[in-house]
Amino acid sequence: MKFYNLIIRYRLALGFFLIAIGVITNVYVSFWPAFPAYLIAAIMIAGHFFIGPLRLIQEHLETGDMEGAEKVLNSVKYPNLLYKPIRSAYYTVKGQLAMMKQDFDGAEINMKKGLDLGTPMKEVKGASLLQMGMISMQKGNLKQGESYIRQAIREGLPDKENQAAAYLQMCNIMMNKREFRAAKEFFRKSKALKPASPELVKQIKEIEKYITRIPG
Repeated sequence: MKFYNLIIRYRLALGFFLIAIGVITNVYVSFWPAFPAYLIAAIMIAGHFFIGPLRLIQEHLETGDMEGAEKVLNSVKYPNLLYKPIRSAYYTVKGQLAMMKQDFDGAEINMKKGLDLGTPMKEVKGASLLQMGMISMQKGNLKQGESYIRQAIREGLPDKENQAAAYLQMCNIMMNKREFRAAKEFFRKSKALKPASPELVKQIKEIEKYITRIPG
């Protein structure tokens, strides 16, 4: 795995190095002995521009190194050349990092780009829609936030943490709309999933203090 990541990190430089090896071999020997170097170089250079280094982001995200993840993203100079599903992932991750920095406008722009490009996995689309809903709510647009979160629930979410977060956000929206019966139902669904995230656990405990006392 580490060796593969190393190849990805230096893929472009290795590609040009192999071209140089191929040219030298071609000049002093002949074309066919040089052909493997040309072929591997072409694959590496094409991979750099059409697949990109997004695989490297995973190791940074797993260790919480947001600065490292951002450096990997910034190393992509021509995102429009990326293969469409990878370009979608590029903009989605870029939106997620912007959201962590509370750059909600930047997060919204990039998440929309990712969604517009599409994704073959419905759960990934659902998670992106959920984040778009949260961005809209942070910006005070509850109507748009509700629309995104309902779409996220319909598309499907990847795990119970995301599902619980979606139901809890819907609970808050219904509370603001004074639709208390619906708010209680969404809260019940969220709590039933027993999320482990400290933030969600804290929110559930806070809401539980008063939701049983409201009408509906």
